[in-house]
Amino acid sequence: MFLLKKVLGGVVDVVGNIDPNQFLPSNPPPPRRPLAYAESNESEEERNFRKVFQQLAGDDMEVSPNELMNILNKIISKHADLKTDGFSIESCRSMVAVMDSDSTGKLGFHEFKHLWNNIKKWQGVYKSYDRDHSGTIGADELPAAFRAAGFPLTDQLFQMIIRRYSDENGNMDFDNYIGCLVRLDAMCCAFKTLDKDNDGMIKVNVQEWLQLTMYS
Repeated sequence: MFLLKKVLGGVVDVVGNIDPNQFLPSNPPPPRRPLAYAESNESEEERNFRKVFQQLAGDDMEVSPNELMNILNKIISKHADLKTDGFSIESCRSMVAVMDSDSTGKLGFHEFKHLWNNIKKWQGVYKSYDRDHSGTIGADELPAAFRAAGFPLTDQLFQMIIRRYSDENGNMDFDNYIGCLVRLDAMCCAFKTLDKDNDGMIKVNVQEWLQLTMYS
């Protein structure tokens, strides 16, 4: 997603090939707090969402990749206007990995809520740019759809994404659109965290680079 400028002594200089301030990744989920504290400080909306989450997550109050796959596919099956092959277990493992801020291998309440809100937001963008109501976003509609979601892409990045996430005609279905945006969002958040002086350049060692790009 970002151009390698040079490799020297195991340290990598990474330069964004577009102004990083143009990217609008979502704010990360808040840190996990004790349940008693969380419940006493939640809004009515959050309390209602927690009840739904308890039903979805089960007794452990954590959503595993398999549970996420079942939840998303059950919901998406009710939307005939969104073309999808269904969220695969590989896609859901990747989404859990990039959203799992406390490294439990599952999504807690705030992590799941963060993902859920992003999916709802991006679903609205997806539908608004599916202007021919085909259930997919065509190659000519994709640049504007990514821009509206907060991720302006250069032609080079766009072509990379097309090759990875679109079909042979350049059309992208819903699960691939969401999977791609989850990765873009996580990568941009990580980049902004490392870009301390906000100059569009970061310096990372090989281990940090692998962590940054593992799920891209």
